[in-house]
Amino acid sequence: MRSVDEQLARALAAAVRPAPVRVAISEAQGLLCAEEVVAEHALPGFDQAAVDGYAVRSVDVQSAGREPVVLPVVGEIPAGSRQPRRLQPGQAVRVDTGAPLPTLADAVVPLGYTDEHPARVTINQPVPSAAYVRRTGEDVQTGDVAVRRGATIGAAQVGLLAAVGRAKVLVYPRPRVSIISIGDELVDIDRAPSQGQVYDVNSYALAAAARDAGAEVTRVGIISPDQRRVREVVESRLLLSEIVVLAGGVGGTTGDEIRAALSELGEIDMTRVAMHPGSVQGFGRLGQDAVPTFVLPANPMSALVVFEVLVRPLIRAAQGKRNPRRRLVSARLLSPIASTKGRKGFLRGQLLRDESNGQYLVQPLGLSGAHLLASLAEANCLILVDEDTTDVAVGDEVQVSFLAQRG
Repeated sequence: MRSVDEQLARALAAAVRPAPVRVAISEAQGLLCAEEVVAEHALPGFDQAAVDGYAVRSVDVQSAGREPVVLPVVGEIPAGSRQPRRLQPGQAVRVDTGAPLPTLADAVVPLGYTDEHPARVTINQPVPSAAYVRRTGEDVQTGDVAVRRGATIGAAQVGLLAAVGRAKVLVYPRPRVSIISIGDELVDIDRAPSQGQVYDVNSYALAAAARDAGAEVTRVGIISPDQRRVREVVESRLLLSEIVVLAGGVGGTTGDEIRAALSELGEIDMTRVAMHPGSVQGFGRLGQDAVPTFVLPANPMSALVVFEVLVRPLIRAAQGKRNPRRRLVSARLLSPIASTKGRKGFLRGQLLRDESNGQYLVQPLGLSGAHLLASLAEANCLILVDEDTTDVAVGDEVQVSFLAQRG
């Protein structure tokens, strides 16, 4: 059997990053920036008050620490004012937070340092030069790189792009992933299954997993395992996808049909990988663009684990993520577990934190059956067990891979 690391290396070698596109900054969240965004204007663009108070010359209030200083208030500047104003020595101007400072003012006295009188303000504490002032270019200077190429665009980056006046930004788009369920036994969730039929779980679950990984997802739904039908549907999706995922049809006569259909489109390798669950699976590069294509087990639990271990890292790599794999931590086992010799185990678990010492603890969930989906819904991690290990005792340290965290 092929090792998990070897199968993952094959998948990651097929990663192709989609060409950059320019999008509105409101649509860029979660994507990688594909350009160096250079600020064309300083941020802030003018000297402005950092608090509500009085704009003054700091030299005029130096003695306020010894005795109160009284200054005439010669006007008021609200935030957003475009009317230039000049401050004369020995005067004060009432300013709101964000208001432009009048000429000659080099500091703002906060309201709390004064009696807030509207005409002749009494100032009880001195302020040094530049106190409570946001200086021009203090945050970003003209010509500075505001957002770097390769940075993930989050809320702060969107805010910074807006602050420097960028309405659009060049990004690497989400890779397009098509999800297909195969099987005559499957029915969609809006129909009642007949005898021998089951709901299509995989196309919904895998589409959600791909979306969580950052992909743009098309859930194709259910198709028959008929060789001609499989070839027709997959061929059409290869033109519109960076990754194609099929679930079902990896073994038996159906598996032969699927393999034959996909082989007409390129190289597909149906093999066994030394992992459980999900040992029997397929991977290849199909179509003229050599699109990475996965064939996952029909069992939803196994399909989701194989997706997590092999497909998710490929989606992340296609986005340009520097480390496409999940974070790993060491944790102490709270219950014993058994694993299959010769296969790397990916077992469901609940990761906890020991409040007394900060160490991670992990509680295995459910039985080892590959069909048990409910325990995966409760899991927040996968417990990794090496191929050569069959039994792990309570208190032993194991490697744990984070899954999506619940709030």
